Amino acid sequence: MAVSRPADTAGRFQPALIAMPWPLYNRPSIQLGVLSAYLKQQDATLEPVTLHPYLEVAQRLGPEVYHRVSQNLWLCEALYAPLLFPEMHESAGRLARKLMGRRPFLDFDRTVILLRDHLTGWVERQPWPTIDLAGFSLCFHQLFASLAAAQAVKKICPELPVVFGGSSCAGAAGESLARVFPGIDRIISGEGEQPLLALCRQLAGRPADPAQPQLRDLSDLPVPDYSGYFAEMAAHFGPGLPFLPELPVEFSRGCWWNRCTFCNLNLQWCGYRAKKAAAMAAEVRILAERHAVADFAFTDNVLPPKEAPRFFELLRQEGHDLRFFAEIRANLREQELATMHQGGLTVVQAGIEGLSDSLLRRMEKGATVLDNLALMKACLAQGLRLEGNLIVEFPGSTQAEVEETLAVLDFLWPFPPLTTAAFFLGHGSPVAEQPQEYGVAAVKSHPHYRRLMPQEVLAQLTLLIGDYSGNRVAQRRQWAPVVEKVAAWQRFHAQRGESAVNRPLLSLRDGGTFLLIRQETPAGQVLHHRLKGTSRRLYLACEAVIDRKTLLERFPHVTENNLIAFLGDLAAKRLLFRQGEHYLALAVRERKQGKR
Repeated sequence: MAVSRPADTAGRFQPALIAMPWPLYNRPSIQLGVLSAYLKQQDATLEPVTLHPYLEVAQRLGPEVYHRVSQNLWLCEALYAPLLFPEMHESAGRLARKLMGRRPFLDFDRTVILLRDHLTGWVERQPWPTIDLAGFSLCFHQLFASLAAAQAVKKICPELPVVFGGSSCAGAAGESLARVFPGIDRIISGEGEQPLLALCRQLAGRPADPAQPQLRDLSDLPVPDYSGYFAEMAAHFGPGLPFLPELPVEFSRGCWWNRCTFCNLNLQWCGYRAKKAAAMAAEVRILAERHAVADFAFTDNVLPPKEAPRFFELLRQEGHDLRFFAEIRANLREQELATMHQGGLTVVQAGIEGLSDSLLRRMEKGATVLDNLALMKACLAQGLRLEGNLIVEFPGSTQAEVEETLAVLDFLWPFPPLTTAAFFLGHGSPVAEQPQEYGVAAVKSHPHYRRLMPQEVLAQLTLLIGDYSGNRVAQRRQWAPVVEKVAAWQRFHAQRGESAVNRPLLSLRDGGTFLLIRQETPAGQVLHHRLKGTSRRLYLACEAVIDRKTLLERFPHVTENNLIAFLGDLAAKRLLFRQGEHYLALAVRERKQGKR
């Protein structure tokens, strides 16, 4: 490791915590905010500064272009690859142009020059002689930018300790980065607070207790310090901001489910921990008042199942108009979502992933197709915006699973569309750890990395995103109809715009003794259905998932054959979904509005 730089005569030690592009520009880095606040809380002689170079890049590119880049992992890395490996410029450029498609929204060569000029200027402006440690926080989109920045810092300040940490540095991935890139002096693998505190004290020449791998209780954490972000935001964008900031907050670390076979998002955590609802609410109140911000995003892999509803109930009682984004599982039901929505939850990302029960079992999602449909319906009924992925090309997928997915998509047409995501092999995921069980013949480097770095470098690295061989071409061909059908689904909803939200494609109005169901088909035809008497009551009984046995108990005068025939007819009309002996009515209640 580079020679340590002792603290000044006053005992001051100043680590610089850095977040390179490409986080969302309208959010401060929660990693920097939490680490900075924790160091100050634990040791008054530590004076961390947080640096957000991605803000200036967003200002130079323009927020819209920056945002579009930040949504594509490989484009993010391709734009910084030439700064690290000049010989890969042409190859990286070809990849970037392919990723952007027929309508490129930036010029690759000019953007690389802009990023190089920005990095050079940014490094030259920093007061490195007063800084005692440069710590880079790395997530998925920041690898090449951080490596290029660390290299530039080392050129002008070779004795400055450079430390890498974050989700991209977990386990073997971080160890390989330290081996291959000599400018990295230390890797912090896993949770960063206590190891970074111990390292700062060590470099300052003071005794340091052995660092524990992670905190036992998240309530020990202080409120994140986002002052550095807001100072830089004002410097680069001025008082008239082109956007409203959204503050990241964390309710929990890890994942209480932690079984999905494709997932490698929890390599840096040991177990699952969550804050109490009251503590989380207090933290949000402080941040909202401190920064005059009303929009928040939970960074959790999934919200804690017990404390999250309590948290939103507390906020509902307070009556403030705060808004939240969060990732959720498909086990939430409409009443829970209603409470959370009333407390401020407005946008959710749900782990849908599959629309075939056998595929969902192989993914170990712990949810069924019916669970996924129930969640999508509940979100629409409550006015929650749902973002969800549908994984295609999962290793070992069968034609029967593709056909089931296509059939289920016919029932999902009324709901806001999902986004298809081609399966990638995540390092450390169960599929990667037991490839033979999933039909994976061989694990190898992702082909995009081969376009971004020299082969001799790539061969020495363990990277979080990999690739595999084993029936890939057949899988891509097999899933093509699903990709095409989802694209048509997206186009249809995009054409309807806000009307798709204001008036759902499949809705009902209850007249007391009858139901009016309005159905808009993929062809644009509007159908009207009227259910009376027992038919009305049966359909309403299916508004939440219900089984046949329960229906027969509630309606003893209806024979089983008649019930099966009636519900089968509704399913044939795509008004209801059946899974075995369980049923779900798909129409949502219309919001009251003027006559059309």
